[in-house]
Amino acid sequence: MPRLNRCYGHGFLHFITFSCYRRLPFLQPQPRRDLFLRILEEVRRSYRFVVAGYVVMPEHVHLLLSEPERGDPGIVIQVLKQRFARAVLRELRARRLPAQQSLWGASSASQHVWQARFYDFVVYTRKKRMEKLHYIHQNPVRRGLVLEAGQWRWSSFRDYAGEAGPVLVNEPLPAGMRVRPITRSDSSAA
Repeated sequence: MPRLNRCYGHGFLHFITFSCYRRLPFLQPQPRRDLFLRILEEVRRSYRFVVAGYVVMPEHVHLLLSEPERGDPGIVIQVLKQRFARAVLRELRARRLPAQQSLWGASSASQHVWQARFYDFVVYTRKKRMEKLHYIHQNPVRRGLVLEAGQWRWSSFRDYAGEAGPVLVNEPLPAGMRVRPITRSDSSAA
């Protein structure tokens, strides 16, 4: 596959979309969507980025996020997908009977949860940010999963309506002061 050129390091928001393997609804049971959001919040805290919007659909995810302080959006998505996939595959293996594996001749280790890549659109303007947020929040309505955007629990829509969700939305990063440790040469020059 050709290498994708990503635009990182300029401080823009990124509208990111990724899908489950073969568009299978691995995010369909409600507890899995809850798990995904818990992992997203853990990764957000660990890699220190701002989530401006999100929606978790049964077979794909849309995120609007800032560039992280640690790594880049590609690393963030990789970690997020890996952590979720490990948890889901562990759950599936625990429910599978050993005799079932011999029926299909495939080990459960060869299963996939996510498509290999993700779509990343760099959001340069406030107008485009509002457009992407509207798209994110209306996704469950367009799909017929709910009648109104506020009814879908796995979206940042409720955060914008004043109800705190499992992922902190638009949480400003605290200013961190980086101090270079004093070296021997620094102390002798003083």
